[in-house]
Order: sequence, then C-alpha cells, then structure tokens
Amino acid sequence: MEDSVAFRVNLALRDLLALAHDVQLALARRLSLGATDVQALQHLAAGTPMGTVDLAHALKIRSASATVLVDRLEAAGHVRRDRHPSDGRRVTLVIADAARTEVRAALAPLVDAVTRLTAELEPGQAEVVAKFLGDTTEVVRAYAAEPPESG
Repeated sequence: MEDSVAFRVNLALRDLLALAHDVQLALARRLSLGATDVQALQHLAAGTPMGTVDLAHALKIRSASATVLVDRLEAAGHVRRDRHPSDGRRVTLVIADAARTEVRAALAPLVDAVTRLTAELEPGQAEVVAKFLGDTTEVVRAYAAEPPESG
C-alpha cells in the first residue's frame, strides 16, 4: 500500500475511533439517558449474562454505583433483574425488549447511512474492508484489555 494511502487509511481510522465516544453521547441524548447508562445497555445487549458486579467491572465503576445505575435503568423499564438460569441465588440483568427497540430506532439513521455506503462497495472491496475492520477490531480489543505498563 502506498504511503499516502496508508496515511489516509490510518487518519480515517483514527477519526472514526475518536467519534465512537461522540456517538455514545449522541445516543444518550436521543434516549434521554446518561452516557454510563448507554454503556451499560451496550454491555447488556452484547448477550453475555451479567450481574450487577459484572456490570460494575465492565464499566469500571464501584459496585454501589452500578447498583444505583441498575436501579435507575430498571425504574425506567430498560432493564429487569431475572434469576440466573443455573444458580437461583444469583441475579442476571436483562435488557428489556422495549429498550432494544428504542436503541435500534435511535441508531437507525446511522445504521441506514452506513448500510448505504456498504451497498456501494464491490464484492471484492467489501471483503477487504470486512477483513480490515475485523482485524482492526481485534487489535483495538487487545489494546483495551492490556493492563498498563508499570513504570
């Protein structure tokens, strides 16, 4: 890949990653929620069963703060507490269908615009883009999970 093309790709990717936080804030505004509430819904929507403590770890907040957050989301009808399927002593947080519908509706303009862009790609281009984005996602995920170096 040419240096100028590689530079443009890296610049575009940097800009896209920088906008991820802005998209979360925009979604929070559209849903009349706080940014942390939206992050919580995103974690719960991922499908991995979570309790309040698990959610606290994922959000990097204290358990007490996560309990207040879950109480707020539950009162708003966005989340419910269900018994864990295999351990009746535990509680699993479940995103409500209505919340999924609200999030989908709020994100629809963004998803539709990206879908239109994707439809314009030739099949070979789409394959390259899909591989690049998948590989980039793994690199970003590994970086985010890596503990900071002790100095």
